[in-house]
Amino acid sequence: MRQLTVSLGKRSYPILIGESLLKSLGDLFRNAGIDRNRKILVVTDQHVAAHYLPTVTEQLQRHGYPVYTSIIPAGEQSKSLQVYEQVITQAIQYELDRRSLVVALGGGVVGDLAGFVAATYMRGIGFIQLPTTLLAHDSSVGGKVAVNHALGKNMIGAFHQPQMVIFDLQALRTLPKREILSGFAEVIKHAAIWDETFFQWLTKQADALLRLRNDVLEDALYRSCQIKAHVVSEDEREAGLRKVLNFGHTVGHALESYYGYQRLAHGEGVAIGMVVASRIAALLNPEAKQVEEALTDLLLRFGLPVRVPADVDLNAILELIYHDKKVTHGNIKMVLPVKIGQVQYDQVIPPKLLLQAMDELRDNAGSTALVQEGEGQR
Repeated sequence: MRQLTVSLGKRSYPILIGESLLKSLGDLFRNAGIDRNRKILVVTDQHVAAHYLPTVTEQLQRHGYPVYTSIIPAGEQSKSLQVYEQVITQAIQYELDRRSLVVALGGGVVGDLAGFVAATYMRGIGFIQLPTTLLAHDSSVGGKVAVNHALGKNMIGAFHQPQMVIFDLQALRTLPKREILSGFAEVIKHAAIWDETFFQWLTKQADALLRLRNDVLEDALYRSCQIKAHVVSEDEREAGLRKVLNFGHTVGHALESYYGYQRLAHGEGVAIGMVVASRIAALLNPEAKQVEEALTDLLLRFGLPVRVPADVDLNAILELIYHDKKVTHGNIKMVLPVKIGQVQYDQVIPPKLLLQAMDELRDNAGSTALVQEGEGQR
């Protein structure tokens, strides 16, 4: 097991990465000093519950924790106010109090929803992240929790840090291939924004990572989480530096929203968004073309999309982007690469330039049917 820390003073917390950690969850909770008198609400989805909920509940109950469960439908549609209200209602019915704990067992959707429940129930209670997808290695760290609105992704949310993140690598064995590939998009993003050496390492280790070789996968997740932890420790509430983590997300979120969160997995949207941002950088500075080429090559190595789907209405995407949280005073602001391992945030992008970049990257071969996060975890 490997461990690193998100340093936030009294609210610092550990990230644990290793094999079969869920099978020793009770010990990990006790070692973290979690009082066994605290009620625990485990929030998970239907797919994950079938595989890991019995282990989690048995582990916690064996160590004397009172455990309750909330099982939500799998998929991005569950990041809604309706499902949020249902989980809050269950928390009230189970008589959770201010010392209670919410445990998020699942991917990014479960983590975001459960975290928002924890952030708002009785004005905030503790929570722990147990990510079960590769993609969630990113979303489980940093304290951003939210639900979606019809006009935009993550528009209703809060900053609420977990007490601990426990990443069991064994959980990745039950993911469908497409979800694994989607998760690598965020790993590639961290390398692209921060660490050229890591980026080159990913290029060399791509085959081993795609085979989910344990030692290489653990190294990749550790280095990726290390970057995220460092950035969050420096800028918890995204006043400046943390904005670099939004690389690829402006266009990515708009594409997800355009398809009703059903056709593009999050990582696929981010992959396309990173290439669009790189094309904009190249249009502004021809020397940045090398960044686009390197990034495109690596994304393709991991089976990720690098083209804007042919059936997209680009003006509709632009309208969705104007509802993005990162738009200020009517200005579209994006993260643009300078070189591999370095980006600039708060770059004001003229809408015509954004439309040009997306149009140039349109997939003339047509779009394919894509899947939502969490679908088919087996």
